[in-house]
Amino acid sequence: MKKLLFLCFLTLLSFNVQATWQLNNQQSLINFVSIKKSNVAEVHHFKSLSGTLSDKAAKVSIDLLSVETNIPIRNERMKSMLFDTSKYASATITAAIDISTLNDLKVGQHYQEKLSLTLDLHGITNSVPATVGVVKLTDDSLLVYSVTPVIINASDFGLNKGIEALRSIAKLPVISSAVPVTFNLVFNR
Repeated sequence: MKKLLFLCFLTLLSFNVQATWQLNNQQSLINFVSIKKSNVAEVHHFKSLSGTLSDKAAKVSIDLLSVETNIPIRNERMKSMLFDTSKYASATITAAIDISTLNDLKVGQHYQEKLSLTLDLHGITNSVPATVGVVKLTDDSLLVYSVTPVIINASDFGLNKGIEALRSIAKLPVISSAVPVTFNLVFNR
């Protein structure tokens, strides 16, 4: 009987270490800031995210159709003119991680790490440096957040024509092509 209990304990322990963490969309947020007319900044976000943290990789998918700028016509223009969601409905972020570091955190503990994120956006894949913080909220939830904003350069992802189209239709003198992005992502085991 003791052997059976011990085997059950080992099985549960290995499940705990191997468990996949799922992104909680309702508690997660990716924000980006657009800057127009040289000094007018506006914060936007995406309403639909999904993702996982597993053995050696983190993956987050952004539904580009869920872009929210708080202005319906601008939402539609970003979807069609900037992101070209008829061809590219989502963007994907991946990163190599050490899941054992996450599993070893105690509730309330945190750590920071510099990562090279791989961003697949608009059919182009590039590496983007990021400093990421992780806090273990409970035994079964983690918060992964940007310590500093991540700067996405539109030209790195073929988005300059889209920015120019938005600038032209809105009759603006300029829209910045460097976009600060922040994130707070909650994962549940």
